[in-house]
Amino acid sequence: MSARQTPTPWTWRRRLKAGLLSILALTAVTGTIGIVYALYPRTMPQTGPIEARLLPAEIERLRSVSDFDGIADPASRSVAFFEEAGRVLEHPRCLNCHPRTDRPTQTDAMRPHTPWVTRGLDGGGASTLRCSTCHQAENFAASGVPGNPKWKLAPIEMAWQGQTLGNICRQLLDPTRSHMTRDELLHHVMEDELVGWAWHPGGNRQPAPGTQQEFGSLIKAWLETGAVCPQ
Repeated sequence: MSARQTPTPWTWRRRLKAGLLSILALTAVTGTIGIVYALYPRTMPQTGPIEARLLPAEIERLRSVSDFDGIADPASRSVAFFEEAGRVLEHPRCLNCHPRTDRPTQTDAMRPHTPWVTRGLDGGGASTLRCSTCHQAENFAASGVPGNPKWKLAPIEMAWQGQTLGNICRQLLDPTRSHMTRDELLHHVMEDELVGWAWHPGGNRQPAPGTQQEFGSLIKAWLETGAVCPQ
């Protein structure tokens, strides 16, 4: 049996060279495959409409005027009409635009408006950031920003947040605070499209209870029975 030969320096250099060439070849093949894969033509994903409409929120119902026929006393019936209408007045859709400060609130949780905005001289925002900058003529479904051509805050004299329903009632009847006569108030709640937005808020916002017509009918019945306010 012959003795094992000790590798010479030349043999080690040859093996090292062969190993390096193998690594370079493998790297070149891998890179080529990657380039071919990246450049190979293939069908691109097709664009489609953004799913803007969320599931409609459940609508709460309002009791109709006839539901109160069993209350014989006109004053008590008047209070009952207003208390039912108060479910709209005290709903976030209304309270957000009747804040106690110059900063509106938003969402069902009535969080302070983001970005920071202020009432301004006419209720439509400061001159540097008007409400109409973001709130356009109608709801923008893709972003969820609500909209109406008249978008603005109610007068500060009509701040409802933190008020009892009785105090809100007395605010409505005081023309120095509501800036409306009783006829104008009735027209406002029954026909004003900004008020009507509360029943078509878009996004995942909860609509005000009932419909604008049902709400207006309750206010009308309340006025016709003496406009008596809750305590």
